[in-house]
Amino acid sequence: MSTFKVIFSWKGSPINPWLISLGSGVLLSLSFPPVNASFLSFIGFLGLYHLVVVSHNWRHLAMLSYPAFLVWNLGTTYWLMMASIPAGVAAIVANSALMIIPLAIIRFLHHRYHWFGWTALAQAATWVLYEYLHHHWDLAWPWLALGNAWSNQITMIQYVSWTGHLGISFWVTFSSFLMAHWLLLARKSQKHHLLLYLSFLGIPAGSMIFYYSTAKNLQLPSSPSTGVLVTQPNHDSYQDYGGMSGPDEVLDSLFTLSSQLYDSTISLIVWPENAIDKPIQMNSRHAFRIADTARSWNTNFIIGTGLYTLYPDQKPSLYRTTSNGMAYNAYNATLFADSTGHLSRYDKANLVPFVERFPFVDALNTLDVGNWIDWGKHAGFGKGTEANMLSTPSFSTPGLVCYDSVFPSWNREFVLNGAQFLTIITNDGWWGESSGHLQHFAYARLRAIEFRRWVVRSANNGTSGIIRPDGSIEQKTEYWTRTSFTSRIPLRNDVTIYAQWGDWLAMFSFFMVLLSVGYGRLNKG
Repeated sequence: MSTFKVIFSWKGSPINPWLISLGSGVLLSLSFPPVNASFLSFIGFLGLYHLVVVSHNWRHLAMLSYPAFLVWNLGTTYWLMMASIPAGVAAIVANSALMIIPLAIIRFLHHRYHWFGWTALAQAATWVLYEYLHHHWDLAWPWLALGNAWSNQITMIQYVSWTGHLGISFWVTFSSFLMAHWLLLARKSQKHHLLLYLSFLGIPAGSMIFYYSTAKNLQLPSSPSTGVLVTQPNHDSYQDYGGMSGPDEVLDSLFTLSSQLYDSTISLIVWPENAIDKPIQMNSRHAFRIADTARSWNTNFIIGTGLYTLYPDQKPSLYRTTSNGMAYNAYNATLFADSTGHLSRYDKANLVPFVERFPFVDALNTLDVGNWIDWGKHAGFGKGTEANMLSTPSFSTPGLVCYDSVFPSWNREFVLNGAQFLTIITNDGWWGESSGHLQHFAYARLRAIEFRRWVVRSANNGTSGIIRPDGSIEQKTEYWTRTSFTSRIPLRNDVTIYAQWGDWLAMFSFFMVLLSVGYGRLNKG
């Protein structure tokens, strides 16, 4: 009996695979914030690999592994149901099913190849490719990317400035699969020992050496810098206008909170997503009031709000219609007001499936040649496509809205366009006092390291803060607290390897999977 099977035995008898499945799901859940027992992800994937080994076919594997994925999804993202029970349940159930696909391919590779390093490499590439693809379609749900489990272990993940967060996913899966193969071989080969040690220990050790010798210097202030004021208004997300009478009272609340710390050194004031929680127009008196204040205070504003876009003439393919027949769309957006009073905008590009936008609605609208369904009416928010920023003579920064911040490739667009620091606005109040807002804040630390940019984060109810380019936290607020704070943000123009080359690891994984699966299909013997 291999050492691998011995490990998954108890008093000489094999452990029930259903128990291993459930245990793997629990371990993977605990590896994520706020528990932060990140190393459990290795053991969790070792358990998943045991299911690969003992399964009779891919259907049997699907039955065995689905409980693991369901427990993992439920234990990590249970808070989705606090915003919407039907949407939360649907997301957890569907995402768990999708995770079976890469595991089935991993099983195929297990039975086609017996080359220690190559097989583990191809299997790790399979999981990395799955995570990448899951970031780039209308049902995207990147919350459970393995890299996110390590977002608070910043000393060990500095290499993501070269690889992006997928580098962590590769390290975890490659090391886990190497360990599984090593145990299956009953630990016979010394060269296998060396490869396992290099992967499992060498990568984090190299990151730690780099962190303490180099990366910590990124914390040091540099010039030029800009003064930023971050607000956390703590308006009630479950009531219209936060329980206030309307936009005017909301603006009064926000201006009052901002004025308490504002002085002439402040070049940017940041209000969170849904600061004005009902859509307004760019030419409304509320927008002009913000513009007038920006001009009189001689400062710049980033403001989360819904924004209407009217189409009096040329209409897009998807739109809604007002009672008087005017075509329009509503966007979850960022309103920019610069110090001259000029207004501009950014429309959120990464929308939560079902909650903010119906998946594949553009394709469905195209296929509906008979116009049987008014897809514009059911589409949800309009989808932004341009990486617009607040660009001033002093600095450039985006106003990334909530879900945008967990898509590294989208953040990269802003860095390549000249963003000198990243600004994230969010409303995490939908999830209550749960793991959701803690995870969301932690994941922003990955963006700081990937692009070596300071991150300014404003959340309606918390957690707001400032994150340095090495991923360490300079300031952090308490949840469900009305507060504001100021900071000096150094401006950076350097570009990391990941910013330059993007998701090169995903492209490598694509060719690895294509080659391995293709060759395996042609050589079934």
